[in-house]
Amino acid sequence: MKKTLIVILCFNLFNAAFAQEKVADKIAIKSVINQFFDGMRMVDSTMILDVVHSDATLKTIYFEEGSPKVGISEMSEFITAVGTPHKKTFDEQIWSYDIKIDGNLATAWTEYSFYLDSILLHCGINAFELFKSEKGWKILGITDTRRNENCQEKPENTINELMDNWHKAAATADEDVFFGSMTEDGIYIGTDASERWLRDELKEWSAEYFKRDKAWDFTPIERQVFFSEDKKTAWFNETLNTWMGVCRSSGVLVLTADGWKIKQYHLSMTVPNEAVKEYLEMVKKY
Repeated sequence: MKKTLIVILCFNLFNAAFAQEKVADKIAIKSVINQFFDGMRMVDSTMILDVVHSDATLKTIYFEEGSPKVGISEMSEFITAVGTPHKKTFDEQIWSYDIKIDGNLATAWTEYSFYLDSILLHCGINAFELFKSEKGWKILGITDTRRNENCQEKPENTINELMDNWHKAAATADEDVFFGSMTEDGIYIGTDASERWLRDELKEWSAEYFKRDKAWDFTPIERQVFFSEDKKTAWFNETLNTWMGVCRSSGVLVLTADGWKIKQYHLSMTVPNEAVKEYLEMVKKY
């Protein structure tokens, strides 16, 4: 009985160690792929050389006059082109990773969209083949597809469009767009210390404002957007031109089945440092 338990324990420990090793390999492979595209964005050929096998090749599947074709190019030509200074940024955004591993061989299937600066040129799939060498995982080859239809936009573009339309909805008293852009449990925190509403509470409170031609008019000046690693949560900060002067806000968005929605929005007024004492004296009266 003891021998059986020992065998089972050893088997479980082996499986756990094997699973941990596979997770570590997947993390390493994802890091290699990210470094490849970071090098492309940063015009740094050494970053790419560090993760590419010396015999690596590039292939593209495309159509010419209705017939499928395969274009083949040397990785060295690509690296030279990437490392040559150019005015516009080559920006390939990866949306998903499907990594398979067997020993020292791995494949990674990644969805992507390719931008030249902020202009979307094409999208498709990258099929990576990788080899685990003594120096870690190296890219043996990349085969991609390219299309111009049904391309996924940069998440920050989608967020910026949503937020701009949300502010515009308030400025034009479009109740459906404004509240439809928030989750059901979305929270709005206003400039007054008492102003913390759930979405439907805010809807009830602001009903009289949305009956007018304009509820309130806040115009974005600048905005920074950040994302969780799985690209399903976003947070931002922005400055706004308002009737209260320049305001600052921050918020959290979540990716739902219906697209991005505002989970929390926090608006605050800005006070110049030189005017803080005067401001505090004024607030004391209330």
